[in-house]
Amino acid sequence: MTNPKEHRTGVWLIGARGSVATTAIAGCAAVTAGLHPATGMVTETPPFAAAGLPSLSSLVFGGHDTAACPLPKRAEHLAAGGVLPHGLPAAVRAELTAADEEIRTGGPLPGDTRTDTELIDAFTADLTSFLRRHDLARAVVVNVASTEPAPGPDAERLPASSLYAAAAVEAGCPYVNFTPSTGLRTAALTDAASARGLPHAGRDGKTGQTLLRSVLAPMFVQRALSVRAWSGTNLLGGGDGAALADPAAAAAKNAGKERVLADSLGAAPEGDVHIDDVPALGDWKTAWDHIAFDGFLGTRMVLQTTWQGCDSALAAPLVLDLARLLARAHEAGISGPLPELAFYFKDPDPGAPAALAEQYGELLGLADRLRDGR
Repeated sequence: MTNPKEHRTGVWLIGARGSVATTAIAGCAAVTAGLHPATGMVTETPPFAAAGLPSLSSLVFGGHDTAACPLPKRAEHLAAGGVLPHGLPAAVRAELTAADEEIRTGGPLPGDTRTDTELIDAFTADLTSFLRRHDLARAVVVNVASTEPAPGPDAERLPASSLYAAAAVEAGCPYVNFTPSTGLRTAALTDAASARGLPHAGRDGKTGQTLLRSVLAPMFVQRALSVRAWSGTNLLGGGDGAALADPAAAAAKNAGKERVLADSLGAAPEGDVHIDDVPALGDWKTAWDHIAFDGFLGTRMVLQTTWQGCDSALAAPLVLDLARLLARAHEAGISGPLPELAFYFKDPDPGAPAALAEQYGELLGLADRLRDGR
């Protein structure tokens, strides 16, 4: 139940009718109602109990999307695909409907003649109306939309992700980029966020293959084993698979996957990551890694890994974690980039370690900082 004395916190999702957003909203409702445990939510573990995070029951959801499928129907599709438990969409239909009523049309849509400034103003108005209508203490904007190609150096307009990020700044909202898209990472927007005293974090959520890489790469370094080549393949469907069929979008995605190896090993090893769209897989993905390394006396060896998972179920608890952490950081007066949240990202903010164990230590340090209110 919601504590009547607790201020409510908004979570404004860019891509609010997508698989990740739908799973996060349905999952939050399910955990709040005691229907399922908070598996995968790091913020629900003991080190965060005293950090002053907003409760799951206090979260109010809304967002932008260009898709029209209502959240209850989207949740039914996910349940049919095995992403959500059978019967959950019906059990949390009221919460899904309430969130769907707070979703506004995003953009720019095909044929939209509005300028960047006009779009930012419209998105900002949607956010400020959401804050006012629900009497929210604050709202955290989280980008979970499909990956967009990186803009060229001569691009005349901001990419869509940056339009939403600019609106977050204008509305005074902390910002999380859970995608490889540009988002807040332009000099002007980063400076504007700092000037407004807003915390922000990103980018590109670390849910599967790169999570494993951030554990294995430091192992080779610590054991003084020489990695000769590291190649990977991803098979995935759903919206991500379709978006990443675009070579430019795939290149933006792969940059984060490759960065963790270069940062951990000291240099990027030989080998590439390939992403293949397999629509039949839906929200499920398979990732293979082939690691060639040298041991004592130059003995050549190989490690192969296979990761099979449901991307939405892996990502949703992280989205809820990040929304709560950014909201609390904002309340505590913390601003600027948060490299302490590298634990969650392929391409974290500058100054973060690359190894998962070290990143977890930094995250625990942030929990202590939030607990002390500094």
